[in-house]
Amino acid sequence: MCYCERTSMTSHPPPPLEATTMTTPGVPPYVPAPPTNVNLDYADLPTIDLSKAKTVEGRKQLAKEVVDAMTNQGFFYIINHGYTSEQTKRMFDIANVPFEHVSESEKQEYLAAIKTNGSYQGYKPREYFHIDNGVRDQVELYSINRDVTKRKHPRIIRPLLPEIEAFAKHNHFNILHPVLRLLAMGLELPEETFVKTHNFEAIGESYVRLLKYYPRTAEDEEKSKNVWLKGHTDIGTVTLLYSQPVSALQVLTSDGHWKWVKHIDNAIVVNAGDGMESLSGGYYRATIHRVVQPPRDQQEYTRVGLIYFALVDDNVKLEPLSESPVLQRVGIKRRFDEDKTPTMEEWRKARTAAYGQAVLEKVGRIEEERLGNGVVRHYS
Repeated sequence: MCYCERTSMTSHPPPPLEATTMTTPGVPPYVPAPPTNVNLDYADLPTIDLSKAKTVEGRKQLAKEVVDAMTNQGFFYIINHGYTSEQTKRMFDIANVPFEHVSESEKQEYLAAIKTNGSYQGYKPREYFHIDNGVRDQVELYSINRDVTKRKHPRIIRPLLPEIEAFAKHNHFNILHPVLRLLAMGLELPEETFVKTHNFEAIGESYVRLLKYYPRTAEDEEKSKNVWLKGHTDIGTVTLLYSQPVSALQVLTSDGHWKWVKHIDNAIVVNAGDGMESLSGGYYRATIHRVVQPPRDQQEYTRVGLIYFALVDDNVKLEPLSESPVLQRVGIKRRFDEDKTPTMEEWRKARTAAYGQAVLEKVGRIEEERLGNGVVRHYS
């Protein structure tokens, strides 16, 4: 059932690397924090100029850079992704709307069925996740399926759905698909290998996530050791995180140290998740990252986030692509037993339902939970 006025949901992508233009309704501006002046230990992450992906030679060069990033740092930046700074700012204004301009009573009508359906579509309220020592989270999420008509939305969001849909399509066709082609090339597979399993109109849960972190009490910061979201990997294949100025994201480096991810204006931070690690036979590792209390000059600000989470189609089994010449040379690391490999749907539902709710078993600095045939690890 369609709940809203909508644009055409065809399988055709928008114009390459150009954002859709349209008449837009007014939205109260979100004023972000100024960048921090604190000297932080930043991770040294590569920057990929996506405009170079237009040519064969450009893709060959970028594929080498992406392989290096995904097998070493785990994160990289994308620039020249097709949205101007003004268009990105507009999307951050929209990202703030579900939290500041929807009443608490109306939010209750649109809660996500996280535990019952294993789906984040809708609101995740604050204090849903347990962090540590009785401390619960202070992040509010609103997740919208790439098909924005999948479910009903709060009244004030409905006029914004054409823009959100255009944003989802732009991320899917103009950013995700080029990245997937580079990842396929890195495995010496046909360029369209991953693209074929990331269909915009297939059954699945690739989605736009809007989020907002709120400051916590000094007592909660002490009890949780300043950790806002424990170290974890993402569920899907590729995550596209639009950089914003509040420093809080950290990546666990290969030598076991947490390093900060630096804000770059109008850049996208990219990482791989469980799905990509599984499909690539461990060649592209799911990136371990966490969210912590911002530095002292940003601790009074809220932190609005804008993300596109990509997952393969629900019916795809998370089996390594063993036909890859690269995997045949370096070997395959399986995440699941060969005869018990879940589909993307089975894995996302299990992880979504359990996250922040399950009792974890401590193994040194790592906490583990078993989900069917897989193990999920959380990092302090």
